[in-house]
Amino acid sequence: MAPHKIVLRFTPTTSDQPIIYHLVKDYDLVVNIVKAKINPHLEGTMVLDLVGERYEEGIAYLRSQGITVHPLTQEVVRNHDRCTNCGACTGHCPAAALYMERPSMEVQFNGDRCVLCLQCVKVCPVRAMEVRI
Repeated sequence: MAPHKIVLRFTPTTSDQPIIYHLVKDYDLVVNIVKAKINPHLEGTMVLDLVGERYEEGIAYLRSQGITVHPLTQEVVRNHDRCTNCGACTGHCPAAALYMERPSMEVQFNGDRCVLCLQCVKVCPVRAMEVRI
């Protein structure tokens, strides 16, 4: 069973609740937190890989708690025509999805390892890293 990539949006009233705990314990779901962020107003966003037989029940639980659930519809892609293989992106990738292939010294991108932090998009001097929605 392939994991579903989803984005959760929390309100100030839901951001301090043990939501992930209940997904694991009550619905027997396997959770991989890819990215999480909470702002000073206690509004949060979390990107998850979620898998399990009771996936739909878990999603219904999230919605019943006032959490907005969306499928992850964006991905980072590398534009090979623009890339100059400078390697600026490789040092900023926390998941090692971008790396220098040796001995050719060409930048390689493993999209399956990408955690959508978007650091590569920010640092690429020629805008070869792009967000596709």
